[in-house]
This record gives sequence, structure tokens and C-alpha cells, in this order.
Amino acid sequence: MTEIEVRAARPAELEEVAALRWRWVAERDGLPEGGREAFVRAFAAWARENAATHRCLVLVRDDRVLGMAFLAITPRVPTPAAPSRAAGDLQSVYVVPEARDGGLGGRLIDGALRLAAELGLERVTVHSSPRAVPAYRRRGFAVAPELLQAVTLRRSVSPGERRPSGGG
Repeated sequence: MTEIEVRAARPAELEEVAALRWRWVAERDGLPEGGREAFVRAFAAWARENAATHRCLVLVRDDRVLGMAFLAITPRVPTPAAPSRAAGDLQSVYVVPEARDGGLGGRLIDGALRLAAELGLERVTVHSSPRAVPAYRRRGFAVAPELLQAVTLRRSVSPGERRPSGGG
């Protein structure tokens, strides 16, 4: 049996992670405009620059990156009882289509939750696609009526293009 590993992304793997992000957008919305190579370079640079606040996890089998997840860490306002607080937001959880439906996405979620616990985060939120909601629920995520959101930035959508449904 081939070993599957969920771990922190290594700096040399960030281009592979960027290629996964490109593939995900292409799969969901069609091929993006602009060059793939330029995006991969820019994304990898962004991931390196933001490594302290956006921890990248990868799902690896046979030295091939098959999935990714980012745990975005946000400091929270201190309280008298907790002068140092932080929360997490699970972002960009993605597994390549040919490796789906075998529980690998769940392994990425589990890895992110372990990391959140190690970091002492109070909570982890996620904006999920409808398809992935059951995987999050199985791991303890629940709808929180008090957690509200307001969309402040609307990107223009060309005719026939779908708006992202979440999970981005």
C-alpha cells in the first residue's frame, strides 16, 4: 500500500501547490485568463511571504502533491482572561479529481484541525462548497447562526460565468 502523508508544504513544493490552485479554478470556472507560469510564480511568492499567517498543508503520495489546504491564522482582540488569542480559517482545501472520494480531503481537514490545536487556536471556520459540507460536519464543524458575513467586494462576472460557490 502506498503511504499517504499530510504535512506542512516544503518551500520547493509551493509551485506544485500553485499549480493545484490553477487547476482548481480551471475545473470550477474554466481556464483563467493570463499565463499559468506567471500565476504559479506569483502564487508561490505569495505563499512564501505569508507563511506565518497562512500555513500550507499538502497531501502527498509517492512524492506527488495531490492536495492542499491553507490554515489562515488571525489574531483576536485580547480579553482579561486571554491576553493572546487567535482563530483559524480553513481555506483552499483541494484534492485532484482523480484522487477524490477516498477520504483524502478528510485527511487534509484532520491535519488542519491538528495544526489548529497545536497552535492553540480558539476555533476554525470554513466557507465550504456544498459537496464538501458532509466531510466538515463529520469532523465537528457545525453551522453557527451567530457567525455572519457581508460580501464587500464583488468581482465582475462575464456572461455565462458562474460565481464561485465557496470553498475558495
